[in-house]
Amino acid sequence: MELACLDLEGVLIPEIWIAFAEKTGIEELKATTRDIPDYDVLMKQRLRILDQHGYGLPEIQEVIGTLDPLPGAREFLDWLRERFQVVILSDTFYEFAMPLMKKLGYPALLCHKLEVAENGQITNYLLRQRDPKRQSVRAFQLLNYRVIAAGDSYNDTTMLGQAEAGILFHAPQNVIDEFPQFPAVHNFDDLRNEFLKASAVHSA
Repeated sequence: MELACLDLEGVLIPEIWIAFAEKTGIEELKATTRDIPDYDVLMKQRLRILDQHGYGLPEIQEVIGTLDPLPGAREFLDWLRERFQVVILSDTFYEFAMPLMKKLGYPALLCHKLEVAENGQITNYLLRQRDPKRQSVRAFQLLNYRVIAAGDSYNDTTMLGQAEAGILFHAPQNVIDEFPQFPAVHNFDDLRNEFLKASAVHSA
């Protein structure tokens, strides 16, 4: 049995924090795991900046409501689900992702949760576990799934390494250069081919 594991932001949907940064003009919020590999450091920086500027969950959700999946993402996901069991493994939060999950046809999503005060201030974030993407792949493998994974950032690389086959998609050049062991593609047609190749190798 084969399972496809996909990152969410940058792969199927726009980067939420970048969209919010562009809406508010706060340049520091454009940093993602493409720039800062340590997710804990990144999130503490984000929450500190939100507090400084007086923004909370309602303002972020307002921006999320204007976003759509990346062009071709829904069609790719539909194609993938016809051939594999599919799980989205993301370092986003359910409070951010659910409006976009509707637009993607509600695929299975494993991510994190936020703690939010009554006034909408984001007071903390609750990680499901450390290194959750890799740990999820390990768990699926213990269930005798063979995993093919795709992602775009530093925080995806342990997942790609744990999977039987890992693919970089829409990754920046610095990540591609540091992880040459993974094929790197930049459009959904090529990503389809990489999934078929990874699957065909196994079936051969």
